[in-house]
Amino acid sequence: MVHGLLGYSFSWRFNYEALGQVREVVAPDLLGTGFSDRSRDLDCSAEACARRMLLLMDRVGAERFDLVGTSHGGGVAVMMAALAPERVRKLILVAPVNPWSRHGLWITRVLATPVARAIFRTAAPAFSGTKRLWLSRMYGDPKRIAPGTLEGYMQPLLIEGTWDYGLSVVANWHADLTKLAMAYPSIRHQTLLLWGDRDPAVFASSAKDVQRAISGAKLELFTGVGHLPYEEVPEQFNRVLMEFLQ
Repeated sequence: MVHGLLGYSFSWRFNYEALGQVREVVAPDLLGTGFSDRSRDLDCSAEACARRMLLLMDRVGAERFDLVGTSHGGGVAVMMAALAPERVRKLILVAPVNPWSRHGLWITRVLATPVARAIFRTAAPAFSGTKRLWLSRMYGDPKRIAPGTLEGYMQPLLIEGTWDYGLSVVANWHADLTKLAMAYPSIRHQTLLLWGDRDPAVFASSAKDVQRAISGAKLELFTGVGHLPYEEVPEQFNRVLMEFLQ
């Protein structure tokens, strides 16, 4: 299970118990975020992240595996499946980053510049007062935010180097989209696409484009749900995912 940008294994907290009944679950914090190590010279391109994840699967002894990725982690999962197609059994993409969703393209170009990155890095602490607003925007219905969610996501953001990691990912964003435009059509795995129809981060309107790019992909839309269906409607999410896996 590959989490999204500035998320970590905490994102899947409502899914472990259900999925653990049918699979051994591996859900790491990607290097640079969560409670994993920070490194200033870390290559944060989607391809580099994918290669590190494949090495991790080597280390845990998983020759073949089912693969779940969400948002930025969905792009990483697509790259993993493209780089090592023989190792992936089934592929589940939750609102994955893709070249057909136009949201955020201009801001990622701005933040990729050295000057903008330096300004953002300095100003990042000032955004702490708006953190609840940003979390609420990720939900279709903010009333579904479980107690402790905000506090859980905030903890790793306080670790030095986390914002540098996020900015490094953004710096690779457009190069990654170019590679993903070629990687998506190469996917030949059984694939399930999961999306909230109120997703403000990766527009649900791009879901059909992703479905057309991956031959035979199935699409499930969650009504009234935002960018994080695995924690906004976890019971529904787990049911659909487990049906597909089995």
